[in-house]
Amino acid sequence: MPSQPTWRRACLSLALAAAALQSHAAPSPLLDPSHPVNWWFAFKFNAASFPGCGNSAQVNSCQFGGSPQSYASGKSFSQQYVYASSSQPSLSQGGGCVGDTPADPVGATFSQIYNGALNYVVWNDQFYDDPAIPSCSGNACNAPWGHSKGVLAWDEQGNGVVMQVSTPSWPASGNAHYPRTSDGNTLGCVADNDVEVSQHFFSLKLSHDDVLALLQGLANASAVTDPGNPQIVRNGGPADIQAAVGQLGQQSASATPQVSKLSSGVTLISKPSALQVPPWQLVSAELGGIPLRAATWWEASKSYAIPSTTQSGAPACWDSGLPTPGPVAIATSGSWGGQTFSLKGGLGKNFNHAKIGVSTGGGTAYAIFGDMNQEGALSGNCASAQNGRGGLFFALPNAALAQSVAKLIGGATAASAR
Repeated sequence: MPSQPTWRRACLSLALAAAALQSHAAPSPLLDPSHPVNWWFAFKFNAASFPGCGNSAQVNSCQFGGSPQSYASGKSFSQQYVYASSSQPSLSQGGGCVGDTPADPVGATFSQIYNGALNYVVWNDQFYDDPAIPSCSGNACNAPWGHSKGVLAWDEQGNGVVMQVSTPSWPASGNAHYPRTSDGNTLGCVADNDVEVSQHFFSLKLSHDDVLALLQGLANASAVTDPGNPQIVRNGGPADIQAAVGQLGQQSASATPQVSKLSSGVTLISKPSALQVPPWQLVSAELGGIPLRAATWWEASKSYAIPSTTQSGAPACWDSGLPTPGPVAIATSGSWGGQTFSLKGGLGKNFNHAKIGVSTGGGTAYAIFGDMNQEGALSGNCASAQNGRGGLFFALPNAALAQSVAKLIGGATAASAR
């Protein structure tokens, strides 16, 4: 392990390289400062299955602010991860601590935003009061606010990059000039231990029209942000994008999903909070009624844990204007490299907070990255849990990635309702 000054100089050098790359090209997902791609996906393991960081690395740079937390000195965290990208769509294991240096996909992609001059929007329903959201009460923003987290950045021409995350309290600042005042802004350096359970990250290159569609989707989903706070929003670029940013930070009354085909071929689905239907049934319906398998924060002991379904057909909690969904299976365990891990939600080391899925039939093979848990109701109280909240889903058509993700989450399945 290099000495602390050497490590910091290396991190600074990588950060400067990332900023230089960003200044000469449109923003993109990055695998490292010199390797832009059209998309990447990363799955961070939980602390029970793959504790600590890869290659015996340690959390110590905190390049986006903060200091190493006490959980990072023990085995109550994991920043080990697997990733895939448009240049290599099958999952492989990464090294080091994900998000902690510019040398991994999460750290490199976020660095071009945080250390650059891009316009940005950061949204998260769990900022934990840094920044404070005036229209929310308490540390988190609950229903009917959207259950959605991520960061979007774009240049003066409107070309952009988005990074969807499942991590509470990260990111919570979009630029080094406006740091968090009471907490860190680096994975492993945030007071909330959001690296104990499994999490996911998905990044996608965007055209001007894609950026506009994403902003409209965020507004439709009631995503939590504040256009007046420079810590999480810098508005600029084309006039239509600026106008769309100005519509954020409000609770939408929409009950209509927004479905957009992006320039990459990815289907963006925005669920509004007032559309009180099971989240992953909505995804299936909007993708043609295909069967899905999803791994989310799913607590078996809770009354609002939606069971697996095995048949096509609309549940009682449905909107007659929507297409018919197919069956949705709930993954409760997965494996990597011979190591099995839980995909259930819960408090402790062996649980999952990622929201990922795959199609299991139909003509197109999709890998799906979402904001929402499969918790709510098929019938009865249709406003229950995530049924009554908004969020985004990115459905990426790629057979190699879908096959690799299916294997990752291909363990046990929750019991079915029908």
